[in-house]
Amino acid sequence: MESLNFIKGYDKVTSLENPKFPAKPPTTNNNRRKIIAISSAIFLTLVIASLAAALIHASAYEHEESDPSPTASTSAETLKTVCSVTRYPDSCFSSISPLNIPPSNNPLRFLNLSLHASAIEVSALKNLVTESKAESAIKDCAELFDDAASQLGRSAELLCVDPGEKVLTEEMKMSDLQTWISAAMTDQETCIDGMEEMGSTAVGEFKMKVHKSQEYMSNTLAILNNIPSLFHKLGLTMP
Repeated sequence: MESLNFIKGYDKVTSLENPKFPAKPPTTNNNRRKIIAISSAIFLTLVIASLAAALIHASAYEHEESDPSPTASTSAETLKTVCSVTRYPDSCFSSISPLNIPPSNNPLRFLNLSLHASAIEVSALKNLVTESKAESAIKDCAELFDDAASQLGRSAELLCVDPGEKVLTEEMKMSDLQTWISAAMTDQETCIDGMEEMGSTAVGEFKMKVHKSQEYMSNTLAILNNIPSLFHKLGLTMP
């Protein structure tokens, strides 16, 4: 969960080149902002849709391959075990737990939920940049957040498989997921670096919000890298 891109159209024939096409009035800054906001909303909707589809497929896969759903307490203990392999276990548990409905004991399901939580945070940052009257240094991060959302969307698509289909058995697939999630984290680091270089006065507060989404992505990457060992540790069969 492959790439989500927009195709940008533009007029190649001006009124001077063809009198049948009258000149168009110049687009105002307000109109440009509206177009950017609408495009961003559509883009983020497509990313979230990809992640939602992956979660639906993951649920179907789990229903077919796993034991009956565990109790909430058993699932919570399993999630703690999964989060123990991450650098930020507390944020791992707090971000996945509310999404863990119905309760699961499948590490692949937790991987999907962690990826979903990461995408939600990136979407929130993108909306903050687009809708607020933030300084230009923050707005320069909009493109980077678009790219980060795209990388997470591609990851979601790759995890979206049919029931019974193997998810992470191919080395190339694992490598792609690691690359895309790492790239999303790098985009956010680049945003903060740019703000610091420009002497942004909002970098402190904004950096805290970016750090939260980076934690979620770091957790996702850690779960991904430890999937085989987690299945072994939990006494489950790697699908």
